[in-house]
Amino acid sequence: MREAVFIRQNIRKWKEYEYVTDMAESQSPDVLADMYTDLTADLAFSQTHYPDSRITTYLNNLTLLLHTEMYRGRREKWSRVLTFWTREVPQAVYDSRRAMLSAAVVLLIFIGIGAWSVFGDDEMARVVLGDGYVDMTIENIRNGNPTDVYDGENEMAMTLWIMFNNLFVGVYTFCLGLFTPLGTAWSLMHNGVMVGVFISFFAQYGVFQESFLAVMQHGTLEISTIALEGGAGFVLGSGWLFPGTYSRMQSFLRGARRALKIAISVMPFTIVAAVFEGFLTRHTELPDALRWMVVLLSAAVILFYYVYLPIRVNRLNHEQAKETTE
Repeated sequence: MREAVFIRQNIRKWKEYEYVTDMAESQSPDVLADMYTDLTADLAFSQTHYPDSRITTYLNNLTLLLHTEMYRGRREKWSRVLTFWTREVPQAVYDSRRAMLSAAVVLLIFIGIGAWSVFGDDEMARVVLGDGYVDMTIENIRNGNPTDVYDGENEMAMTLWIMFNNLFVGVYTFCLGLFTPLGTAWSLMHNGVMVGVFISFFAQYGVFQESFLAVMQHGTLEISTIALEGGAGFVLGSGWLFPGTYSRMQSFLRGARRALKIAISVMPFTIVAAVFEGFLTRHTELPDALRWMVVLLSAAVILFYYVYLPIRVNRLNHEQAKETTE
């Protein structure tokens, strides 16, 4: 690449980095780390192809200045907590939008496969859900309360067990991304088939509508968190598998930072879903309107935080970056 082309392609970005470095005290450490990784890659390219150029000197000075600001001992501000949830996570989700969408599609496909498989094989529900659960649920259906399984234990004990189990499933799905996105896809397949079989099992016995409304009070958040953790796992695995113009380690670290932010952000929703399942799902006597309100509100919160807010934050960040370079 000719030096003039290299400069023309990157000069706006470097000017933006200059501005951010001057305001480093107010910036997130992760933002500075991403900038540093990007700058060192540009510097390495410039040193290789234009070792005696002024642009190499410029990039070296800018990188050193940014390094100094990053490692200057300064106390983390409480505002970081707010910006993490309102700026960093949404931007990470936007930057990972293809992986997030892919995980949701994979999960939905296997939910469909699981649902279809029950109608093709009467024994499929027993294979996936287990004989004990199937026999118990059939007995509950005959007694007129298909979701009675949620009313069989102490509310707090049940909530805590579900919470730790679901957090484990989420972390497991995320961490499998270390073994390429195929590891996470395997977990999405397993969970998707289970959800699909669970839904069709109730439909087989003619209690789909009643059970669906009860289960989706917590299932809306629970299924969403599985897809989101899967998306984070895809990002984690893709970082080192597809490094692009970065070194494999640099690409992995960039992907891991984004993926970890997303995975952490999902955990509160996993906890809320467990609370709903332990305390709310068992109350089938509640008005349908109230239960539908819980389902729709849960869906709205997920769509707002993981769809609308990332688009809005990305637009705001681009506008701010444009203003600083003009």
